[in-house]
Amino acid sequence: MSAGSFAGAIAAGFISDRIGRRLSLLVASLVWITGAVIQCSAQNVAHLVAGRVISGLSVGITSSQVCVYLAELAPARIRGRIVGIQQWAIEWGILIMYLVSYGCSEGVHSPAAFRIAWGVQAVPGLILAVALLFFPESPRWLASKERWEESLDTLALLHGHGDRNHPEVQVEWEEVQEAVRIAREAKDVSLFALLGPRVWKRTMCGVSVQVWQQLLGGNVAMYYVVYIFQMANMPGDTVLYSSAIQYVIFLVTTGVILPYIDRIGRRLLLLSGSIICMALHYAIAGIMATYGNPVDEIDGNKNLRWEIKGAPGKGVIACSYIFVGIYGLTWAPAAWIYASEVFPLKYRAKGVGLSAAGNWIFNFALAYFVAPAFTNIKWKTYIIFGVFCTVMTFHVFFMYPETARRSLEEIDMMFDSKVKAWQSHKVHDKFGEEIEKHRQQSVVEAEKPVESVHAEVV
Repeated sequence: MSAGSFAGAIAAGFISDRIGRRLSLLVASLVWITGAVIQCSAQNVAHLVAGRVISGLSVGITSSQVCVYLAELAPARIRGRIVGIQQWAIEWGILIMYLVSYGCSEGVHSPAAFRIAWGVQAVPGLILAVALLFFPESPRWLASKERWEESLDTLALLHGHGDRNHPEVQVEWEEVQEAVRIAREAKDVSLFALLGPRVWKRTMCGVSVQVWQQLLGGNVAMYYVVYIFQMANMPGDTVLYSSAIQYVIFLVTTGVILPYIDRIGRRLLLLSGSIICMALHYAIAGIMATYGNPVDEIDGNKNLRWEIKGAPGKGVIACSYIFVGIYGLTWAPAAWIYASEVFPLKYRAKGVGLSAAGNWIFNFALAYFVAPAFTNIKWKTYIIFGVFCTVMTFHVFFMYPETARRSLEEIDMMFDSKVKAWQSHKVHDKFGEEIEKHRQQSVVEAEKPVESVHAEVV
């Protein structure tokens, strides 16, 4: 699926720019349903793999373009929590499918067990496809296609309760018009254009934040938690229950942080997340190196050559749970939010698509790295991820400007300025100032008729 997701993410920007954010997601929903049907009806391994690749194409499109769509719809002041809902929804999906799969494996003792699990996947795809028929198109995409009236009406619907003259609508409308004007001056965007003089810094931020999200080790902790529990000599049923617990922790922590994610800011979440996860990786490596011992295999699994018993084993499990919680609080939502914010309008769909492709290609690569790493270098695997966390901490501090509570167009201007990333939080909130200016102008204009009538009476 990761390979299909990589291909889908690369193609997503071109599809989204041509037919719109909403329709591209509708197409992806239909592709997902098709993939689920193929998997459900699989007669052999090749048949199943084909279904997984097709579903992966859909995941590549949705993982990149949902955050673009939400970022272009959401007001600047709450954009983080709106885009972060995507990550929270993913976590709900992970937990629900885990429980469905567990239920099928325990309650259905026939080939129908896997067919039910694969078939259930089509249900959310169908719900999304129907719901999208009632959703508005991105006002920024509409403006880029010179559908000005529709764009303004959508902005008014989203930010002004249908009032075109609402101060926030007027300010955002002016910024959208300016962004479209600048976009017109650019040539048609290819993937290579994302490395151009004006855009390469944003591309590096967008792609690297997605790559770092993988190299942080969050998905590794989620996928290979069974290995960790087996190394700690946990019995089979306990391993399954413990896996469900980590998915609940993941879901709860992301849900807790979403209401505050715009107030906290992107940089603080990313920096604190990488620092704490770095410490946890080194702690797990230290505990395993000190108290563990080599073995030939564990419960018949020859990939596992290291075991750690007793209290130290429970310590490793506790660190793993804490790691999942920190990941859910920080990098899991923040990386997707940040990637959706850094690109200008003309480059946004393709830029976020390339960023998501970076995420998926490293997801694919880690799937082939982690199991052999546990076999050959054992606890030193955690040292490698700890080093990744160390490097990303410095990279984020020196290269990632703050984007929280700024309009997408204001972020665009900030990247063009010479403000240092670690000083970017000091930049004035121009969007808020413009809204206040429009409010004051509205008050003055509303008072003018009263003043003129008073003058006539005198």
